[in-house]
Amino acid sequence: MFYRTHNCGELTKKDLGKKVVLSGWIKNIRNLGSLCFLDLRDFFGIIQLFFSKKFIIKNKQDHIELGKEFLIQVEGEVVKRKSKNKKIPTGEIEILVSKLEILNFSLSPPFLIEEKTDGDEETRMKYRYLDIRRNSIKNNLILRHNISLEIRNYLSNNGFLEIETPILINETPEGARSFVVPYRNHKGLFYSLHQSPQLFKQLLMIGGIDKYFQIVKCFRDEDARSDRQIEFTQIDCEMSFVDMNDVLNFFEKFIKHLFKKIKNIQLEPFRCIPYTKSIQCYGTNSPDLRFEMEFIELNDFFLKKGIFSFQKEKLTIGIKVPNFAHYTCDKINSILKGIKELKINEKEIFWIKFLPNKKFFSSQKELFNNENCKIILQYFKAVPGDLLFIIHGKRKETREKMSKIRLEMTKILNVKNTKIYKPIWIIDLPLLEWNEKSKKFKSFHHPFTSPVKEDLHFLDEEKKENIENIRANSYELIINGVEIGGGSIRIHNKKIQKSIFKHLGYSEKEIEYEFGFFNKALEYGAPPHGGIAFGLDRLLAILEGNENIKNFIAFPKNNSGRDLMINTPSTLKNEKLKELNLK
Repeated sequence: MFYRTHNCGELTKKDLGKKVVLSGWIKNIRNLGSLCFLDLRDFFGIIQLFFSKKFIIKNKQDHIELGKEFLIQVEGEVVKRKSKNKKIPTGEIEILVSKLEILNFSLSPPFLIEEKTDGDEETRMKYRYLDIRRNSIKNNLILRHNISLEIRNYLSNNGFLEIETPILINETPEGARSFVVPYRNHKGLFYSLHQSPQLFKQLLMIGGIDKYFQIVKCFRDEDARSDRQIEFTQIDCEMSFVDMNDVLNFFEKFIKHLFKKIKNIQLEPFRCIPYTKSIQCYGTNSPDLRFEMEFIELNDFFLKKGIFSFQKEKLTIGIKVPNFAHYTCDKINSILKGIKELKINEKEIFWIKFLPNKKFFSSQKELFNNENCKIILQYFKAVPGDLLFIIHGKRKETREKMSKIRLEMTKILNVKNTKIYKPIWIIDLPLLEWNEKSKKFKSFHHPFTSPVKEDLHFLDEEKKENIENIRANSYELIINGVEIGGGSIRIHNKKIQKSIFKHLGYSEKEIEYEFGFFNKALEYGAPPHGGIAFGLDRLLAILEGNENIKNFIAFPKNNSGRDLMINTPSTLKNEKLKELNLK
């Protein structure tokens, strides 16, 4: 090969004496007296070079010395390295250079291309092509390739057919905001970038496809976060003639296979709990089970024990935080005030410290006297060193606030072990939820989710008191507090689908305009079917114990939805706007 006979990561002691040609970027330069040492890096690894300072470098400009990230080609002999480096595979050998040619010069990099770089996220995203040279980002992209390959192999071997679906579709009224694309040939007409292949994968099932999958880009015009991007990748799957148990059983095996194959981790059997229990015990439908601290409901307990202060409140709950009683009162109050969006006043939350000497201290001595404290500590099964938090208020808000406190405590206690994985299926999520702003119901997920069979009769009732109690035949996979995937058994009956649309407030005309093609398809023997979609970016982040999915995307957007490298989104010239009939 013209540019190299070997790569920088493959040479070892067995290659001693070989004449080799290598190409790569200069990682480090060390001038030691009459000798010069370089670390040469390519995609495969790093190797040390050395040569005399009197050495003539081909293509070297008189006023430019060799610098970091210069691209060079060298010829030389593999020799024993005197000062061995056991941290790299090539650490026992080095290259005695006989010829060096500069293939390309480089500016001084804006940040250190090292694992512990000095570059902030904004700078690294602006120069993402340099950031990719760092092992951490490069290895993440290799992991992404490997897991994508394993996904395709596993699903293909289990009868799934990979099928591409359209990206340019009509805007759908359900879900997040869509990105729209003007069509030049028809003034006033627009495409929408799909948020998911939902309807098309259902149409494939109606078309007789038994199992479908696709590793697909999706687009949502929403606020970006560390665990969310406006364009993201889904592992999208659908199966015919299945119920919820069929889907959960297969995809539990699928996830276990990926963890075992990619990380050699044997996951424990997945827990499975209803949505209502998850909210009751953890205040969220994405519980992190790597630690305890389940909510303890106290309404009945306080009433029974004659502690009447909370009777008028709708809900009183508590949690037990281990190894936290040594924190000072000021420190505890400071932590509570520092939790974002908590908005708790002193009349809503109380705490009791059970000190190591078996004494206790309450933040509200008037309310929790010594006798009451003893009763509460016994009820919580507290041990010396525990701190109890008790909060009361409106049901939904109280659980949400306690959930935030629970998560904050885990951060401080540093109990989120990234090498432990606790998967859980959340099932029976709500079908519909009331939107106070629009004064109508909206789908908890999407309007094509089937209700559980036992709740179907609620759809036919004239009164709507029970509509919010209808459970969806749906499921979400949570691992370590992060939603990795979600799906449902779909509606395959036109009558039920039409009923859902009506409960969502659509008129007959709107149903026909928005979903007429789909309703028509349901009339042609639509089979029972269901599926799931996993977030590939999130799955990768969980596998590596990293909360920022941007580290697993080659060219991500920042938290404002901008690509700092190519400076997009950007404005269009007037000529282009006129061509698109936008001006």
